Amino acid sequence: MGVIRRLSEGTINRIAAGEVVERPASAVKELAENALDAGAKHIDIVIGSGGRELIRITDDGIGMSAEDLSVAVERHATSKLPSGADGREDLHDIATLGFRGEALPSIGAVARLSITTRTRDGDTAHRIAVEGGNVSPVEPAAGPVGTRIEVRDLFFATPARLKFLKGERSETLAVSDVVKRLAMAHPEVAFSLTSETRNMFRLEPEMPGDAGRLARLGAIMGRDFSENALAINAMREGIALTGFAGLPTYNRGTAQMQFLFVNGRPVRDKLIVGAVRGAYADFLARDRHPAVALFVEIDPRDVDVNVHPAKAEVRFRDAGLVRGLIVGALKHALHDAGHRASTTVAGAALDALRPVSSFADTAPGFSGGGMSTYTPQRPGFATPPAWQGAFTDLGAHAARIVEHEQNIAPLSPDALSSALPLGVARGQLHETYVIAQTADGIVIVDQHAAHERLVYERMKKAMAERGVARQILLIPEVVELDEADAERLGTRAGELAELGFVLETFGQGAVVVREVPAVFGKLDVPGLVRDLADDLSELDEALSLKERLEHVCGTIACHGSVRAGRRLTADEMNALLREMEATPHSGQCNHGRPTYVELKLTDIEKLFGRR
Repeated sequence: MGVIRRLSEGTINRIAAGEVVERPASAVKELAENALDAGAKHIDIVIGSGGRELIRITDDGIGMSAEDLSVAVERHATSKLPSGADGREDLHDIATLGFRGEALPSIGAVARLSITTRTRDGDTAHRIAVEGGNVSPVEPAAGPVGTRIEVRDLFFATPARLKFLKGERSETLAVSDVVKRLAMAHPEVAFSLTSETRNMFRLEPEMPGDAGRLARLGAIMGRDFSENALAINAMREGIALTGFAGLPTYNRGTAQMQFLFVNGRPVRDKLIVGAVRGAYADFLARDRHPAVALFVEIDPRDVDVNVHPAKAEVRFRDAGLVRGLIVGALKHALHDAGHRASTTVAGAALDALRPVSSFADTAPGFSGGGMSTYTPQRPGFATPPAWQGAFTDLGAHAARIVEHEQNIAPLSPDALSSALPLGVARGQLHETYVIAQTADGIVIVDQHAAHERLVYERMKKAMAERGVARQILLIPEVVELDEADAERLGTRAGELAELGFVLETFGQGAVVVREVPAVFGKLDVPGLVRDLADDLSELDEALSLKERLEHVCGTIACHGSVRAGRRLTADEMNALLREMEATPHSGQCNHGRPTYVELKLTDIEKLFGRR
């Protein structure tokens, strides 16, 4: 008897289930995608114990006939792969989320699965059950049009898998994340998720178009995102890119708020990490990440969705084209945003201004308990209360402010028109912050951060027009690398030369560097080359060089800008405001921090109880 033998059908199914159904969230993803492929407009999901004990998904899709139902639970049985002229299925023209025909039999191999379904023209529903791979006959049942799939005791047939699952809360959050991603990709579909008896969320269907998509994104990513999002709309060589990207000042500590969808399929791809980081490199520190939701529509023949067992990754035929489209579209949107800054900046400022406790706790004349009421002090005090001493030195400061304002002309209604979004300068605080009055509020500008950004943008423009100045190395530097890394650097030599870094391949597994950017001064060439190789390998973007150039430019801009502590004249303050309005990206410094805060008059009135 030979050593090699064929595995049993049950073992084959359990192995396949291990690839497709990694955890409860994987099963929910596969079943919800089936519902979307069936044209469902409402998808209701109920889970118990994080999905281990129960997963129930009900949809109003087209349903299945009794004949199709019996075939649906067989391995590699699907209605979603079109056949070519030769009768063979075409794996390069996949327009649906599912296509392998593995989900139902894989789940049925490791759990207790039941399916109740009815077509729109069917007289009755039909039901089938699969328990640990054993299929029961199809039987009539009661049920509405659509499909209800119930999965109980996931992994009961493979108990060892249960040991690798996380806690109930972690598995529940994983299911929620999967459903939210599908809901973001399909705003026209209503989704609900219930855990035990707790309704986690319910999303109503949105209207078609950008407004409906933004409303769905706001419901999932937060209202702050929808208020601080820039619309993305670009096309290149038949590839369409739409979606929304957050302002640089609306950033996060991780990249968890970055989403990519390809032909309606949520995917995780390092392509978006490198592209987004490259587009925002001018505006955010390395440890801060923007929030984006990008949707790519591409010919199915130009993307391979069959490269991952769970279909969580895709491979583009021309990844460079897609990356360039994402970077270009994001940079264009950020440029068009001008000096706009996140509304969360003003919200944080207002929260900081709101008192934690009542003023009545520290100042006499106010009564506590609910609404504070002012009570005049009785005459006859020989000595003023101690707290009034804090105001004895205000006279000198007030005189300084009046003297400063003599240079500022009175404001006319025309001066506060919408043509001056940052308003007209009214004064300077602590010789660091410029106070401006707008048509409906005030603006507080950090004069150093704002001018630093303006100087930085001028330097960038000059570099773009004249190129990066280079210096020739007296002795060219040879750097030994892995052969694949050297090849990657060699193929991107032209792009690196535009950044002032001239290199070429030098035999196998080495490159020789002949010129470097002149602004660097003393430079660790081998270290930079290795960093560039890592960037190209991981992110397909030469970020190390760009970030170093930006760091040098930022340092120069910092030292060449208006310093905090310098008193500005009214003309200088207004000139700063006007240049900020005309300069793209002036709403944030080079590290993503805001250069100004805008407070609306209505918000200020709320602070004083006027509203």
